[in-house]
Amino acid sequence: MNETNPSPNLACDNKKPRTITKALWLTAGLICLILGTIGMVLPILPTTPFLLASAACFCKSSPRMYNWLLNNKYFGEYIKNYKEGKGLPLKTKIYALTVLWATILISTVFLLHRLLPPPLLLPMQIVMIAVAAAVSIHILRLPTFKKPNE
Repeated sequence: MNETNPSPNLACDNKKPRTITKALWLTAGLICLILGTIGMVLPILPTTPFLLASAACFCKSSPRMYNWLLNNKYFGEYIKNYKEGKGLPLKTKIYALTVLWATILISTVFLLHRLLPPPLLLPMQIVMIAVAAAVSIHILRLPTFKKPNE
């Protein structure tokens, strides 16, 4: 795939936004990219929605940033496969679920009682486990992407 022209279903429209609108979309895209990057190492933040939002914001603000994101060594293939409905590789699913549940369990069992007052402890544990369960269901429902050489 060529860097300046992504596949048709990933291409952006060519409407020119006003300068202030463009700056706002670019700022939103950068914020989403930062949150998505943090989400790669902190499972309580969802990576995929933030990266997809970042791609959408860049699509409206900066073709250069959009193409950079789609061709990025770390995010590009992930975003393309997700947007094209190909899913996630099995290794990524296993890693994501393992890290997700390990950090959620460590947080709910060992950390929350130090950070929250007792009346908020159980509700927050329930919320964290519910979020982890919802993210797990989403990950498991995604197709498993297999590279052509596998």
